[in-house]
Amino acid sequence: TVLSEKPTTFTITVTSEAGENDETVQTTLKFTYREKYPDETPLYEIVSQENLDDNDVTDIIKLLEQQAEENLGMVMIFTLVSAVQEKLNEIVDQIKTRREEEKKQKEREAEEEEKQRFHGTPVTIENFLNWKAKFDAELLEIKRKKMKEEEQAGKNKLSGKQLFEMDHNLDTSDIQFLEEAGNSVEVDESLFQEMDDLELE
Repeated sequence: TVLSEKPTTFTITVTSEAGENDETVQTTLKFTYREKYPDETPLYEIVSQENLDDNDVTDIIKLLEQQAEENLGMVMIFTLVSAVQEKLNEIVDQIKTRREEEKKQKEREAEEEEKQRFHGTPVTIENFLNWKAKFDAELLEIKRKKMKEEEQAGKNKLSGKQLFEMDHNLDTSDIQFLEEAGNSVEVDESLFQEMDDLELE
């Protein structure tokens, strides 16, 4: 596609041959003739691309630079485009290899992770002491919390005097109990038979 006549600027879209799964890679190159072309290299850039990663784009730019330098003094656009076409075909072939490599890499990483999990962390004196210090600190914190809770519970517990002061019914509760029982409280006298042996003053 011609973009302008002065200076001559145009784009060429280059597509690779279809790969194993009918995949293709594509790039659109923009060329601008400089005043002394072909005795000086044309200006070139990649204006769009499909299915190429950053490394591929960098490689194509380097390839264009190298081919342009090698072909100074000759009409070179066809040569540059042909070189890019070959490069794209190589990239399509590499996609399969790349995918296989990525798959293998992921499998290796998963295997390493599994080994690490199974193997655990080797115990050294240093990491044992670190663990023990943390463990002791956690235990101490638990004990402190428990003591604090017990202390709080103790504060909320009322003494006998406080209970009597709060509820005056407790003053007569024993009398009520005896009345309800009909004053028939049974005493087990056998418990008091050997009072002499107790040496009470």
